[in-house]
Amino acid sequence: MPKKTFYNLSEEKRNIIIETAIDEFASDSFKNASISKIAERAGIAKGSLYQYFIDKKDLYKHIIEISGNKKLEYLTDCIARIEGLKLFELIRELYKQGILFTIENPKLASITNNFLKETDTRFKEEILGTNMEKSNQFFEMLIEKSKQKGEVKNEIDTKVGAYIITHLNTAIVDQVLNHMEFSEILLNQEELLDKVDKMLFILESGFNS
Repeated sequence: MPKKTFYNLSEEKRNIIIETAIDEFASDSFKNASISKIAERAGIAKGSLYQYFIDKKDLYKHIIEISGNKKLEYLTDCIARIEGLKLFELIRELYKQGILFTIENPKLASITNNFLKETDTRFKEEILGTNMEKSNQFFEMLIEKSKQKGEVKNEIDTKVGAYIITHLNTAIVDQVLNHMEFSEILLNQEELLDKVDKMLFILESGFNS
C-alpha cells in the first residue's frame, strides 16, 4: 500500500503515477512489467517510486485494490437489492455487472486477465489478501439466507457452495478475457450472459435427471 509520502503529492501527480502503472501492468505480466518504464513515463526518477511504494509488488497490490474497488461500484446497486432477489437471480446480476465492468474498464480488466494467468499460487494469494475470503463469506451469507427462505436445500454445504460460486465467477471472467477481444465482448453481451445462464442452470438443477 502507498506510503504517507505518496499522499503528500498533488492529486494530479498521484493520478499520473497510478494511470502510468495501470498502463504498464495492463500491457504485461507482473514479472515482466517494468518499474523503470513506469517511473520514466510518469516523469519521475525511479528512486522516487520507492519513496511512495515499498517495491513493485506493493504498487501492484495497490493497483489490484483500485480495480477491486472500481468493480465494487458496479456491484453496489445489485447488492442493495439482495432482499428482493432469489439467490441465482442475484448471482446472475452480479455476473452481468462483472461483464459490464470488463467492457467499460478494459485496462483494469487486462490487469485482471494477466493476474489470472499467474501460476504462482502463493503470489496470487498474497496479492488478493483477504478479498477471496470476503467473497466466500458474502456468498455464504447469501446461501444461508436462501436456506432460510427454502430456496436452497439444507443439505447443501454452505462453504463448498460459496467456494464454487466465487471461483465460477473467476472462470467466467477468465474465459471472456482469453477468448474475446474487447470489441467482441461489447457486441456479444447476450452470448456471454447465455453462458452464465447455462452455468447457473447446472448449479441450480444439478446433473441428475
